[in-house]
Amino acid sequence: MIYRDFKGLQLSLLGMGCMRLPVHDGNDAQVNEAAVAEMVDYAMQHGVNYYDTAWGYHGGHSEAAVGKALAKYPRESFFLADKFPGYDLKNMDKVEEIFAQQLKRCGVEYFDFYMFHNVCEMNIDEYLDLRHGILPYLLSQKINGRIRHLGFSAHGALPVMRRFLEAYGEHMEFCQLQVNYVDWEFQQAAEKVALCTEYGLPVWVMEPLRGGQLVRLAEEDVARLRALRPAESQAGWAMRFLQGMPEVKVILSGMSDLAQMKENIAIFETMQPVDAAEKQALLDIAAEMVQRIALPCTACHYCVSHCPQGLDIPTLLNLYNEHCFTGGGFIAPMLISSLPEDKRPAACLGCGSCEAVCPQQLKIAAAMADFAQKLAKK
Repeated sequence: MIYRDFKGLQLSLLGMGCMRLPVHDGNDAQVNEAAVAEMVDYAMQHGVNYYDTAWGYHGGHSEAAVGKALAKYPRESFFLADKFPGYDLKNMDKVEEIFAQQLKRCGVEYFDFYMFHNVCEMNIDEYLDLRHGILPYLLSQKINGRIRHLGFSAHGALPVMRRFLEAYGEHMEFCQLQVNYVDWEFQQAAEKVALCTEYGLPVWVMEPLRGGQLVRLAEEDVARLRALRPAESQAGWAMRFLQGMPEVKVILSGMSDLAQMKENIAIFETMQPVDAAEKQALLDIAAEMVQRIALPCTACHYCVSHCPQGLDIPTLLNLYNEHCFTGGGFIAPMLISSLPEDKRPAACLGCGSCEAVCPQQLKIAAAMADFAQKLAKK
């Protein structure tokens, strides 16, 4: 396992992201705790020491599942990260209550790393409003040892990140960003990393595989990469793109089964960062992919918990993208027809509740309306 130094701590470059844990019968809120424990055991045995969870992951069940899986290990043998759920504005006055509950769920007395979760356009005003007492409370928890290192995750645009850093930057120790070879230019990840460097903040990477999109490349793109590195996997290419960035201390992968865990750990047994020509090849592929993407959903599932209709929005958007990319076809209509009427795109009320918590700020309601119209024509 490759390790990176952070203030004298040796962090495994590969971290286990706990947003896409194995579940029972496809139910995101029913975590398969036995499978999680098996994955954590394998990870610990092979040098992974960083685990990242959050209040809202798996409908609030990720924290408990991860905490149970780690409970058998000495507390000093792993680093646990959690986040204050400011992606939901109703939580802004509940920092003390939520923080206490998070410690209880995880079964720990402190968090090694704690973050303002998802700093973006929809919550920046509230995060910076000191009347909520969020920053003072979290700083007090650093003083009493219940938070070892304080940082933030961000999906917002550069101006939002800069505004947050101008206000709170002196208290931040790291930043968690969505970085991969598609978003390097598409979502200005390169500029966001540079902004963090400007403030002296190391970067934690989330979505290195962009919700799995970067292991489902078009065959012609796979062939282009195979000509450069015949033995490298698609996941390997995405991870090698990040390995060469010294400012990156942790790369979080949301692994959903033991096979994915084993593949990722094998990748991080060696440092094989891409060279200049390989990096350009990846960026060229990314540019072509972006042209084909209708909506770049990463399947974080924040939207699902806020949809009054209970729609599986990530799945519907994935089908919408497929339908748009192929210019129609039978796959999306076939799969949509298997859903109950009240779970199809036409059931969307257009209320915007999903958009209010979407880290990518996608126009979901418009997409659902367009999708419904396209399907009606079939």
